[in-house]
Amino acid sequence: MASNFSTATFKTSSHTQDNGTCVEVATVPGFFAVRDTKHRAGGHLTVSSRAFRSFLAGLRMI
Repeated sequence: MASNFSTATFKTSSHTQDNGTCVEVATVPGFFAVRDTKHRAGGHLTVSSRAFRSFLAGLRMI
């Protein structure tokens, strides 16, 4: 995927608790990136906006 997250702002959910088991999400046009808050320098997983929205819809069904 040819997306550039070098200047993107990663955000942590307001529901996050201070226990170190959280992820952060950033967006650029057409893509989302997810990374582990404990290993920010370890990179991120990039997915299309469509795939990410489908993932979220699936979570809401649980």
